[in-house]
Amino acid sequence: MLVARAPLRIGLAGGGTDFESYYEVYGGAVVSVAINRYCYVLISSQDGKETEITSSVDFHKPQQDGWQSSDTDLPVPRAVVDYFGLGRGLSIFIAFQVPSDTGLGSSTASGVALIRALESIKGPAREARDLAELACHIEIRQLGRLIGKQDPYTCTFGGLNYLEFRPDGVGVTPIALSAELRDALESRLMLFFTGRRQNSARIWHDQWMNTQRNGTAINALHTIKAAAAQLHRELQRGEIDGVGDCLHRSWIAKRQLAVGVSDAWVDEWYEAALKAGAGGGKLVGAGGGGFALLYCDPDRQEAVTGTLQKAGLSRVMFQFESEGATVLFDEPDLPRRTT
Repeated sequence: MLVARAPLRIGLAGGGTDFESYYEVYGGAVVSVAINRYCYVLISSQDGKETEITSSVDFHKPQQDGWQSSDTDLPVPRAVVDYFGLGRGLSIFIAFQVPSDTGLGSSTASGVALIRALESIKGPAREARDLAELACHIEIRQLGRLIGKQDPYTCTFGGLNYLEFRPDGVGVTPIALSAELRDALESRLMLFFTGRRQNSARIWHDQWMNTQRNGTAINALHTIKAAAAQLHRELQRGEIDGVGDCLHRSWIAKRQLAVGVSDAWVDEWYEAALKAGAGGGKLVGAGGGGFALLYCDPDRQEAVTGTLQKAGLSRVMFQFESEGATVLFDEPDLPRRTT
């Protein structure tokens, strides 16, 4: 048995500027943090059989094209296995700690964790940057998925980072906070599940189209990138008081990127959260549902939680995660392949 995991992530600022359609022209910037919610990959051997990929999401899909893939949301793990040439002899189970399509990067995390695991079977082990780039290549180039690069990098590196996206590569700058400041920031960030999944493929496609032809969308991304740069400067100075305002300005701009990022229901609960004492917030990921992130002083959190629970949202506790993708357990008896 071999077990690996990769953390999920929360984009604090800059999401959307990590898409090639934007950063190839203007350069992108994101402040992103890994959290202690994970995607786990468990691998065991099954001699002579087709490699089987199943997940914690669904166990009732029929075998297709020689693959026993139980979940239509697993194209990334399947592509990773194809890349390593391990189409036979393995049983792969993928466990998600959050529902898919909810804005925390779970699909990308499954690919990152699986790459890290399969390196133990058919190496070599990659440095974090090379692993992140391979995950980007498989998901963006090979599968043609419209995603940004912050997910592979944050899931791979872990920690709190300022990511800069340029045509010639990605800059990863860890943001070092004192233990006291880290705890203060962590305690002021609240995560709520809206109960709805995101139609991320459609929203990202609309955003991509809008950046090709819509000056409003480009200006909104400029605002989002500026918020990320400002947040990075403030965190470097040990200031967290501006996080709420940064989230709020980013959310107002994000709503201009594509239809479906927000709706009347989302607007209503967000206004209610602000009135209850939240200092700002946004939907993480594409928008339209999934998880909502709020910045709120501790003495107002009970009121905010009560308000959002009445609106049908549920709070999810989390902490920052400093470790990125890693192998947790590697049983020596698992067959290794050298060719």
